[in-house]
Amino acid sequence: MARSDWEVIIGLEVHAQLLTASKIFCSCSTAFGAEPNSQTCPVCLGMPGALPALNGKAVELAIRAGLGTGCEIRRESVFARKNYYYPDLPKGYQISQYDRPLCEHGTLTIDTPEGEKVVGITRIHMEEDAGKNTHDPEGGPSRVDLNRAGVPLIEIVGEPDLRSSDEAVEYLKGLRDIVVYLGVNDGNLEEGSFRCDANVSVRTVGETALRNRVELKNINSFRYVKQAIEYEVDRQIDVWEEGGKVVTETRLFDPQKGVTRSMRTKEEAQDYRYFPEPDLLPLRVGDEWIESIRGSLPELPREKAARFHSEYGLSAYDAGVLVAEKAIAEWYEAAVAAFGGSAKTVANWVINEILRLVKDSREGIAGSRLTPAKLAALLDLLEARKVSGAGAKQILEEVHRSGAEPAEVMAAKGLEQVSDTGAVDAAVEKVLAANADQVAKYQGGKKNLLGFFMGQVMKELKGQGDPKVVTDALRARLGD
Repeated sequence: MARSDWEVIIGLEVHAQLLTASKIFCSCSTAFGAEPNSQTCPVCLGMPGALPALNGKAVELAIRAGLGTGCEIRRESVFARKNYYYPDLPKGYQISQYDRPLCEHGTLTIDTPEGEKVVGITRIHMEEDAGKNTHDPEGGPSRVDLNRAGVPLIEIVGEPDLRSSDEAVEYLKGLRDIVVYLGVNDGNLEEGSFRCDANVSVRTVGETALRNRVELKNINSFRYVKQAIEYEVDRQIDVWEEGGKVVTETRLFDPQKGVTRSMRTKEEAQDYRYFPEPDLLPLRVGDEWIESIRGSLPELPREKAARFHSEYGLSAYDAGVLVAEKAIAEWYEAAVAAFGGSAKTVANWVINEILRLVKDSREGIAGSRLTPAKLAALLDLLEARKVSGAGAKQILEEVHRSGAEPAEVMAAKGLEQVSDTGAVDAAVEKVLAANADQVAKYQGGKKNLLGFFMGQVMKELKGQGDPKVVTDALRARLGD
């Protein structure tokens, strides 16, 4: 069978760490990078008799995530014990939510080559994270760090509506943008605070029943999501076409080799023996609190991009680049307000110059000494023809580095553009007098010599001549 005869079915499960200072059921810190096992207590270590106490901030952030993805918020939800045994789970069970989650029935819209596509979100539920196992590749001892045990998470379970690795990446990027805009999650895939498992199966085109699926784990970048899914799709198609049967299992993605490897047979819900958590009362949230949270939600990326397109006249691409990070979108709008001129001009400078300057900075645009007001001041100099485009770029880099005012940098570096017609006319006369033969050729029809004269005059003005003024003066003097 041809590859086009097969349909890919993908559903993503995303775990997002909530931006709380303490864990979900105790007061231990959630800070990343601490000494192993230094952020633990009897509760998150699962000591007998230690009782969990729910973190109210975690509930608020989970509700924000639900509202931001159009979910229904349950007025009463229940925590459950998900039982399994692994060294990084000290209690022998994980406190999660099962049949009565906090948020249900949401959606997320993505862009595809065929247009917009609405992807269903089955549920968003709260749970605690497990610890972390580390293994010595040389065969030494394995160790367990329980600093992450009890860190608050939401699990965002998507419907199996995705039909390609590209759609999966778009969905994941869109979801990450939303939770970051909402202040729910920091979006850091490398540190594991935003991570994804992919459920993948294939079936022949026209088939309606779902075949066995495989869950892919250990995926911590958008690039790896695409690679893992594409490898697994090819593997499953080969298995079916060779007369075999895909086993329902969990597989790990090896980014070095670009392959997936069997980890364990996929568990079903009954294998976890879910039952209600006896140490926690049902979670009840009132309408007033939900509406208060709804009223505090920011404008989300997709809506902001649409507004940038309609209000500022930006292309879909430019708007998408600017709203990809909340800090950049806010910086851009502040610059537009300070400049008062063309919003498109501001967008061009932000996208082409400023993002280049801040791309390697850990603090991003917020860490630059270049403020929106200083970009506006630079653009004012450019529009007043006091500095050339090339000079403005030099000024921009210095302002980013030092935080100086653009006008001060222009003066200190001698970048002020010569627009005085007297000075320009004098330079033109000098150049034409020194190049009488070229003048004769120009007037004889070799109009491409205008570039030569421009270069000579600009050299005479030390590169600071206003190109328009110089061009006008040359044309007038040459008889054009």
